[in-house]
Amino acid sequence: MKRKHFDHFNIAGFAYYEGAIAFNDLKIGTKLKLKPEKKNRYDENAVAIYYKNRKLGFVPAANNKPIATILNAGHNIFEVRIQQIFAEAHLNQQMQVVVFVLKQKKEI
Repeated sequence: MKRKHFDHFNIAGFAYYEGAIAFNDLKIGTKLKLKPEKKNRYDENAVAIYYKNRKLGFVPAANNKPIATILNAGHNIFEVRIQQIFAEAHLNQQMQVVVFVLKQKKEI
């Protein structure tokens, strides 16, 4: 499968979840998972970002609606990877991720 760039952003809330615990395991290119949080009381479009079982934070609110809509419709078409690491930056600015949408194979 090929992929196309969909979005990129810093992980929101990285300082408040398990980002610091997982920081030394994270490298450019590390694959992450997206999980919608339909019952999030602060944002109905909340999408959490995970590395293995560690919650790193969220897709920023300014970017989450299209991703949440697709995931909540049952389509897991995204590949998320760490794009840049800024170790000296403020905690919430340390991890930038890139989101790709995967192209499906054409059926004949």
